[in-house]
Amino acid sequence: MKRKDFLWLISLSAIILLLAYLSTTGILKKLTDSNPYLMGFVKVSILATMGEILAIRISSGYYQKPTGLFYRFMVWGFLGMCFVIAFELFNSGVIAATEKHLLPKASGSPFFSKLSIAFFTSTFMNLIFAPTFMAFHRITDTYIDLGEGKLNKIFKVKLIDVTNKIDWNSFISFVVLKTIPFFWIPAHTITFMLPGEFRVLTAAFLSIALGTILAFAKRKGKQN
Repeated sequence: MKRKDFLWLISLSAIILLLAYLSTTGILKKLTDSNPYLMGFVKVSILATMGEILAIRISSGYYQKPTGLFYRFMVWGFLGMCFVIAFELFNSGVIAATEKHLLPKASGSPFFSKLSIAFFTSTFMNLIFAPTFMAFHRITDTYIDLGEGKLNKIFKVKLIDVTNKIDWNSFISFVVLKTIPFFWIPAHTITFMLPGEFRVLTAAFLSIALGTILAFAKRKGKQN
């Protein structure tokens, strides 16, 4: 393990320990309830950016500062705020639809009832919201790349150049049609089984997990 790998793990461990302390003391729930959008920004921007850096390390074999790191950080933060409202909209919507018998309600133990709500929430959110958010993120990343991470150049990039640069076939065939049903729906089903203050946070950790998996696959493809 290289020194930078150790520093990355130390940083992640410190964040996990801090979150554990805030959770056990009830501070995390209070902060999330009183400042949901701010906490969504902080949680996702930090963890997802760390995941992006780790993915580069795995796929390339060394650490490299992503192009336009600050702007990527801000985009992740904005998406974290979007997760806050999207999670609530879909979860509350599924609960309301279940109560109106528009969706099947699991009978029996409270666990299966909660699991049913979590599964439907994850399914609808990932089928409706996820493709839009993923496409938006792909577009913003491409703007940053084509603008070489410099704000004055980013504003000069044309949308047609961005859309032509993106491999939409790969986006649809892999990101949408494979990661959504086989990773995100099952993963977010677990997410919606958790208390509200942990959901956006878990989504951020999941982005690290998926980024790591994809980076290993990319590295293996290069080796082959």
